[in-house]
Amino acid sequence: MTVEELLEQYAAGVINFSGIDLCEANLSGVKLSGVNLSAANLNVVNLSGANLSAANLSHTNLNVARLSGANLDNANLNNSSLNVANLIRADLNRAQLRGASLVRAELIRADLSRADLCEANLGCADLREATLRQANLRCANLTEAILKGASLAGANLEMANLNATDLNRTDLSGANLREAELKQANLSHANLNGTDLSGANLRWADLSGANLRWADLSGAKLSGANLMGADLSNANLTNASLVHADLTQVTLIKAEWIGADLTGAILTGAKLYSTSRFGLKTEGLTCEWVDLSPTGDRSIIQKFESEDPRDFFNETPPTIRIIVDAALEHEANFALAGAYFQIAQEYRMLKQPPSMEIGRRRTVFTFRVDSDEALLPTACIAILPFRDAATTQKNIYTVVEMLAKEDLPHLGEKTPHRVKQLSTLIQQAISQAKTIRQMKKNLELAAKLNFFRVPTQTILTNSSAQTLIMHYNPNFGKRFINPSELDVGFLADTSSESAISILPSLNMVVDFVKSFHYISQ
Repeated sequence: MTVEELLEQYAAGVINFSGIDLCEANLSGVKLSGVNLSAANLNVVNLSGANLSAANLSHTNLNVARLSGANLDNANLNNSSLNVANLIRADLNRAQLRGASLVRAELIRADLSRADLCEANLGCADLREATLRQANLRCANLTEAILKGASLAGANLEMANLNATDLNRTDLSGANLREAELKQANLSHANLNGTDLSGANLRWADLSGANLRWADLSGAKLSGANLMGADLSNANLTNASLVHADLTQVTLIKAEWIGADLTGAILTGAKLYSTSRFGLKTEGLTCEWVDLSPTGDRSIIQKFESEDPRDFFNETPPTIRIIVDAALEHEANFALAGAYFQIAQEYRMLKQPPSMEIGRRRTVFTFRVDSDEALLPTACIAILPFRDAATTQKNIYTVVEMLAKEDLPHLGEKTPHRVKQLSTLIQQAISQAKTIRQMKKNLELAAKLNFFRVPTQTILTNSSAQTLIMHYNPNFGKRFINPSELDVGFLADTSSESAISILPSLNMVVDFVKSFHYISQ
């Protein structure tokens, strides 16, 4: 069939030309909207400026075809072959391209908004400044493709292959790149704001100057990646691998990176305001200084000597564990949530609720704090809903007083100053505890429940993994012994005031405080 015959029949209302052979034909500027050219041979055909909107081109061969400026809006190109085709400025809005082959195709400034390219092969394709907003590229192959300056905002690239792809200055904001392959990809100055990169492979990728604010990089592989000057404010880097990554002058303000592996990484000049220093692997870390100012303006600089970073970044987060000698019930859980909400309004260091482990016999509450020196004062507040609060606070105050009275030159010249600081913080915490208790409100409900009246233990763990039992009620565990073996006094009154609390020894306290990691002052 000739081009003239096809156009004549189409004008007469015929739209089915499935399997037609028009290799090397000139169809530039033709209007074939809604035509069926499925399984046709259109290799090297000229369709520049043609209107093929809503056309069926599935399983069609369009290799080396010229489709520049063509209208393929809502066209069906599933499993078609468009290798080395010219689709410059083509309109492929909402087009179906599932499983299509576009190897080395030219798609410069093409519009592929909402197009379905699931499992399509775009290896080495040129998509410079193309629009792929909300396009589906799940499991697509974009290896070594050029997407410089393209827009992929909100696109689905889950499990896509973008190894060695050029994504320089590309807009990927809000895109789904979960478990995508981006090894050696160029993402320099790319917009990845709010992008899901969880589990993605970004080994040796260039992310210098990239916007990764609020991005999810949990479990991502960033070994050897270049993140120099990137903005990772509020990003999630939980359990990410940053081995030998370059994080020079990166912004990590309010980022979450518990479990991140920074082995051999470079972190000099990083902005770390309100970012945890704990739960990190930092062996071989290079870091000359960090910026701790709220806005990253270098007004608060923390400098390090050769070994100092190890004292600043640590693998073990400081924690407070309160072990309650009873299983948590619904009513107690409700009261506890209200009590800790009320406490957090007055005591900002207790900003996050505890994690809970609920057993058949006991309940464990674990609080994470931001520094070793926050352990003792925060413990004074964390115990507040429980009957053992007064005894625990007394123990904490007593052990610090013990330290203050001892001559401890072997702890270093700064120890007396730090012990004094610690004593002041504890006094402030106990004073705040009294204020919170006087306000009652949610604490009143807790005081009426048996769960908050049973014996407790309070155990502190510092960033050196040293533990200190700060309070151990002698009646702990005795509720589960045969009642005949207990004295009637305990059964009548389980309050901590009726029992003599066990204090840790001075040597235990000294060893615990000695292993604190302080920010140099």
